[in-house]
Amino acid sequence: MQGCLFEGLLHPGADAQELTSNGHPTFRVSGVTSRLIDLDKVGMTYQAASSPVEALAGISMSVGAGEFVSLVGPSGCGKSTLLRIVAGLRPATAGTISVAGRRVTKPIDDIGMVFQAPILLKWRTILENVLLPAELAGKDAGALRGRALELLEMAELHGFADKLPRELSGGMQQRASLCRALLLDPPLLLMDEPFGALDAMTRDDLALELLRIWGELDLAREARKTVLFVTHSLPEAVFLSDRVVVMSPRPGRIAADLRIDLPRPRTVELRATEAFGRLNLEIFRTLTGRTVGATSS
Repeated sequence: MQGCLFEGLLHPGADAQELTSNGHPTFRVSGVTSRLIDLDKVGMTYQAASSPVEALAGISMSVGAGEFVSLVGPSGCGKSTLLRIVAGLRPATAGTISVAGRRVTKPIDDIGMVFQAPILLKWRTILENVLLPAELAGKDAGALRGRALELLEMAELHGFADKLPRELSGGMQQRASLCRALLLDPPLLLMDEPFGALDAMTRDDLALELLRIWGELDLAREARKTVLFVTHSLPEAVFLSDRVVVMSPRPGRIAADLRIDLPRPRTVELRATEAFGRLNLEIFRTLTGRTVGATSS
């Protein structure tokens, strides 16, 4: 994976805001100090059959352009719901959400989303799956074929473009889904436990690969994607992120917003350092309320 390739594929481009043909907001932002995402007192209450269920309450946070921010918290605290609210796929019932200075009231086109399952169409080749966002956006898929092949090469899948999903391992399928999310060069990536279903070794390998694709090695901060990443793995969150936002049990609130002051590029050896362990412990304490040496009764 060569550094020069990243810059051509992943630079978010010049500042602009516009509406696409279907009326959905799109955006382009650059600049290290830009705040790409702003959440102000966001809440979400579901109207269940028996009684209302409050999933999120009073979420206020911002994410800067080029930042990698992870959300961690117990199951059911609203992490995935929050991603969908940012994407405009689910309306919040309280508060405001802005992306690139524009209030989100409908689905945003100019984002990439990656889920826990690759969600590849089994009857389409890997290349055809990667090109799917172009077709859905009404763009000329043929004109983007070269970019799709470059992304597959960057993800070390260049020999599998004509294979069907069933012919790839789980890790390879997830890399293909990441290529698909990057096809239209979105400045914002929303990732919902993308490595959660993988074995530990594959998960660690893909974490390193994600950082390379993000441009950790060779892109300036303002040229990187902004990433909002959901995970249940504390070491994964610490390893990948600039910040880790810890959420409380339902209704999900922000319990802590921790800056990860570890050097980049991140390496496997970093996991064995005292600083890495200390950050993991701090997040664990925030989640559980337990102190060092405490045991359950």
